[in-house]
Amino acid sequence: MLGHHYTHTFLETAVASVNAGCNLELSYGMRNNVFMHIPQALAMGNITLQMLRDRVRPLFYTRMRLGEFDPPAMNPYSALDLSVVQSAEHRNLSLEAAVKSFVLLKNVRGTLPLRPRDLSSLRLAVVGPFADNPRVLFGDYAPVPEPQYIYTPRRGLETLGANVSFAAGCGEPRCQWYSRAELVRAAGAADVVVVCLGTGADVETEAKDRSDLSLPGHQLELLQDAVQ
Repeated sequence: MLGHHYTHTFLETAVASVNAGCNLELSYGMRNNVFMHIPQALAMGNITLQMLRDRVRPLFYTRMRLGEFDPPAMNPYSALDLSVVQSAEHRNLSLEAAVKSFVLLKNVRGTLPLRPRDLSSLRLAVVGPFADNPRVLFGDYAPVPEPQYIYTPRRGLETLGANVSFAAGCGEPRCQWYSRAELVRAAGAADVVVVCLGTGADVETEAKDRSDLSLPGHQLELLQDAVQ
């Protein structure tokens, strides 16, 4: 609220937030945060003790339901590991979610879907900075990636038995350095070209906004060359 000039001090922010019903602050630690000013607001009479208790109660109720105060042996989630998270059941559910969340903006001549039975007879080129770079496939607040469980577009198509050639064209999403020759070698002899572009957390993330919606760096040039 300080950044938006709704309040002018952390004390004012604490009072306004508690009075508005807010009971949780996403802070950067124990310095320069708002909630440390709540005792001062309470002493000055800007908020009441009952109001403070009303705000805190649902937080601790939720934490108790989650088992945060229980011994680890009583918390079933403490026994979960990768063997559970990456079980066949969970991976199949993730696949179903991915399939159902795809959006086709334009499907000219019924190009998609590519059928597995046809892939062995097709020459595919997978190109672009997102084609085979596991790191850039994750956004804000993602877990630490486990490479063995990550299927990039290139790896996924190769798993299906496709004859795949690959060219990143540029090594990272900003695409400040672009090799057209590398792309032409991969795409020139292909029946189908899969172009993998985007932004990723390197370009756009929380507190790092873009000033326009253009593809970063030479990515548009890469796309135009692939189409050509």
